[in-house]
Amino acid sequence: MKKKIIAIIPARGCSKGIPRKNIKIFAGKPLVVHSIEQALNTSQIDAVYVSTDDAEIAKISKNAGAEIINRPKEISGDIATTESVIAHALSVLNEKPDIIILLQPTSPLRPENSIKDGIEKFLKRNYDSLLSISPTHRFFWKIKNGQINAEYDFLNRPRRQDIKEKNINYVENGSLYIFSRKHFEKTGNRLGGKIGYLIFSEEYSYEIDTFSDFEFLEILAKKLNFGDK
Repeated sequence: MKKKIIAIIPARGCSKGIPRKNIKIFAGKPLVVHSIEQALNTSQIDAVYVSTDDAEIAKISKNAGAEIINRPKEISGDIATTESVIAHALSVLNEKPDIIILLQPTSPLRPENSIKDGIEKFLKRNYDSLLSISPTHRFFWKIKNGQINAEYDFLNRPRRQDIKEKNINYVENGSLYIFSRKHFEKTGNRLGGKIGYLIFSEEYSYEIDTFSDFEFLEILAKKLNFGDK
């Protein structure tokens, strides 16, 4: 029996770092539109929803082909969690999905077919949740009780190109999350249970939170020919 798969894109109107960030023009289009179009171009997805508290974002998103979930103000502020947005979306949908794809518009750069590949992997391996990650070649330190400690052997510092696969660190890039409704309703979280992953290369690891992020990602988007296909 075919599972019903939907995409949810959270896009509130207010943003501290960049005013009106979700509809600021990025690579020729309002930022949120990139995630909408990527979801609409993924054949396994049955419906694409934008959850927003903002009339202008709703209009732009609807014109791009998304359906709109009107988000209450109480879960649209700075302290609102993404999980609260997902829970609200599920509470107002008449036809409940089996699988939810969460796409954050602030991570617009996704490898071609990555949403499709993620869904296929999620279904094939029967995961409860899946996220996209990217390798990082940075060396990490931790501070505890005023003491700093390395999380690598700095006495035998490896060259970045010589780091062995088993020693590579990965970051949660915020671009793609997939999870079952059953798992979310049980745990209240998009992650957990049997967790799968999809690796995006390092250039796809960046999120837009500040003006400098925005400017950097626009340069990177041109390098990747993003939006030209």
